[in-house]
Amino acid sequence: MTYRAPIDDILLSLNHGAGLQAAVAAGHLGDYDGELTAQVLEEAGKFAGDILAPLNRIGDKHGIKLAHNAVTTAPGWPDAYQRWIAAGWNAVSGPEDFGGQGLPGALNAVCTELWAASNMAFGLCPLLTLSAIDALHAHGSDELKRIYLGKLVSGEWTGTMQLTEPQAGSDVGALRTRAERAADGSYRIFGSKIFITYGDHDMTDNIVHFVLARLPDAPAGTKGISLFLIPKFLVNADGTLGARNDIFPSGVEHKLGIHASPTCTMQMGDQGGAIGYLIGEENRGMQCMFTMMNQARLGVGLEGVGIADRAYQQALAYAQERKQGRAIGSDSKGSDPIIKHPDVKRTLLLMRALTGAARTICYSTAVALDIAARSSDPKVKAAAAARAALLTPIAKAFSTDIGTEVASLGVQIHGGMGFIEETGAAQHYRDARIAPIYEGTNGIQSIDLVTRKLGAQGGASVFALLDELSIIVKDVEASNDPAFGATGVRLRDALGALDRTSRYLLEKLGASPNDALAGATPYLRLFGSTLGGCALAAEALAARNLDGASDPARAITLARFFAETVAVQAGALERSVVDAAAVLATADAVLTA
Repeated sequence: MTYRAPIDDILLSLNHGAGLQAAVAAGHLGDYDGELTAQVLEEAGKFAGDILAPLNRIGDKHGIKLAHNAVTTAPGWPDAYQRWIAAGWNAVSGPEDFGGQGLPGALNAVCTELWAASNMAFGLCPLLTLSAIDALHAHGSDELKRIYLGKLVSGEWTGTMQLTEPQAGSDVGALRTRAERAADGSYRIFGSKIFITYGDHDMTDNIVHFVLARLPDAPAGTKGISLFLIPKFLVNADGTLGARNDIFPSGVEHKLGIHASPTCTMQMGDQGGAIGYLIGEENRGMQCMFTMMNQARLGVGLEGVGIADRAYQQALAYAQERKQGRAIGSDSKGSDPIIKHPDVKRTLLLMRALTGAARTICYSTAVALDIAARSSDPKVKAAAAARAALLTPIAKAFSTDIGTEVASLGVQIHGGMGFIEETGAAQHYRDARIAPIYEGTNGIQSIDLVTRKLGAQGGASVFALLDELSIIVKDVEASNDPAFGATGVRLRDALGALDRTSRYLLEKLGASPNDALAGATPYLRLFGSTLGGCALAAEALAARNLDGASDPARAITLARFFAETVAVQAGALERSVVDAAAVLATADAVLTA
């Protein structure tokens, strides 16, 4: 099945659920012209559907090849990437001083969803390049920016992020890759990294690696880590490419999904040491790397949204065509399309509602990041930065969990044909499964939400957001529109559960941190489902006032279904948060060999 970018749904979510239109009207995004939004996204949708989507199955079947320390990508990949560069897609939100278009990051966030929906394995490459751009722009020296930033912004060169080692996955402080100072101010890097996405490929003539390593006199743990830029090919003074650097792919992983994305083991130092250049300050590499990781975490959340939407579109088309059984009350003489059966209809609505909620959470994160970067009002900037920090772990974890769940439901809609590779439904599920794992597992995102984001300033950012969500619920209730059903009541109940669990966890953080961590994962799910439900309600309210620009019945039905089917689970999640610590205290009675 072909992929069609859901531009109308996206514009409603971005402009009204995530607040882009209000931010533009308030002047928080500088001189950005909001009229550009639809134009840019329409073109992005065409590129995703016409160029990237047809390569998705090809890449899955063909995969990548490693021979003679070089990776060859799937047929069509290099050509598609060159067309990508020519169309300017890598430069959408890049800094204008280095050849970027300077558009809001929220537009690039939508594009990230479209690339993931059409071809997740392809979209991974620019996702990491964008993170590299942010880190270099924020922390690199003027000389490194002059040499590398323009090429990264254009996409002529791609970037990687290299943290993981066999003994140092989530525990980055345990890494052993070492760096030695050279007389000319550069460094020599020795070691190996695993699970490096697009660590090598044939789509560009140079790759810029961002590598964490430790100097000989560095403190232990994360306080002794530095970040280095290591080009695949060294760059001559005139900007041309010089000698091959001492960094090579020594292996590639054979994975459950994203087969066309090369996941490499990278070896440095077999020929005297990879030449690297310091980003930021010595022993301050984690600060620089978090700039990359926060951007990547939002990008991975958008992967979850994209793969969910792709799975939903395919499942909907299948359900409309596949005939099995007669629906109760049907007057047809033969079998009916399975979409006529209530449980299939419910499943499809669930897929669509979960996808829409996750989409708006991710877009809201992107808009907050834009306001924090572009607003001229210091108070507005600070509040937006706090909001973005709060939303990032929710965007990453909730959305990638949703991506996996919706892709699984897509297989279910297809029945036995979903379990067979030829339909493509299985690929969506296989591809989706990595997203809850990389860029910080979803368990780590939950810990971050509870300990760092909720725990900051007595939960000020959380309670400020809850106040805003309460206004949305009041507006739903004040509308007196019977089409909303019990939406207002169910969302108010969910907000109450989220408020109570937030206060409970804040108390436990001070008295018994392990008790708080025991409930972190259900708390994040409660937060995501409550926030997502309110976002869909805000979109439904907006759709009623858009003079035919959107279908209010569609938006209201979706918001109502989410509130009455998903948000209604808030009470159970609250109990899970509060009761988790007591049962975990006796877990060792079960968790023994």
